Amino acid sequence: MEKSQKVMLISGSNSGIGLASTRLAVKKGFIVYGGARRETTFSVIEAEGAHPIALDVTDEQSMVEAVRQIEAKHGVVDVLVNNAGYGQLGPIEAITPVQLHQQFETNVFGLVRMAQLVIPAMRRQRWGRIINISSMGGEFTFPLAGAYHATKYAVESINAAMRFELKPFGIDVVTIQPAPVTTPLAKSALETIEMQPDSPYQKAIDGLLRFSEQTIGYISADQVAKVILDAAMKASPQTRYKVGTIARVLPFLNAILSDRMWDRMLARIYG
Repeated sequence: MEKSQKVMLISGSNSGIGLASTRLAVKKGFIVYGGARRETTFSVIEAEGAHPIALDVTDEQSMVEAVRQIEAKHGVVDVLVNNAGYGQLGPIEAITPVQLHQQFETNVFGLVRMAQLVIPAMRRQRWGRIINISSMGGEFTFPLAGAYHATKYAVESINAAMRFELKPFGIDVVTIQPAPVTTPLAKSALETIEMQPDSPYQKAIDGLLRFSEQTIGYISADQVAKVILDAAMKASPQTRYKVGTIARVLPFLNAILSDRMWDRMLARIYG
């Protein structure tokens, strides 16, 4: 590329992985636009030297306007980091249609729409990079997290399709698959489980809570941010980055174990 500075847009940049990536991208010399739903969090993004921009990935007009503003000033979003997302937990029986729709709207539909909006300008300049934050959970499923895992499986499929479709135009599509990360969203995901004293799933829920206490915080947001920036800056990035040992071990075990063996392993983990 001839431009001295690339323009990066990060969704969900006011906390966690998004904020850590914003901080590091500014240090690496990117012109960074940090997307956030609430203007009350803009000061956090500004403090890192980035440009806050209103962005709600569940709102069409918000997404269109954010990309329009950046392209009006710079011509193109060179690097899109699709980071916004959250985890809806609970047994499938108890997940409401509204909760399921919201989970897909944020984690999948918004991710796809953001990519659709930035691709035309990327294609015109014959260069671009779309970095989608998936999860190690895009390759296997934990009980009581089926809705969340379903969205990450969807993201993996979308990434695979876009990677092939966009390569002829000089656009790389990269998947980031972190292990459990220390972020406010990771902890708030546990709060999405509706605790009912008479729930037939209470024993499994207790097991999930115990397991989560042991694994949340396995890696830091800064560790993931370093991988994201590596993917953004390399001339030829990997197609997929697994962050953390667990992100490599668990998908491997899921691939080699039979379904029954995997279920027995989970039964021991969940107590």
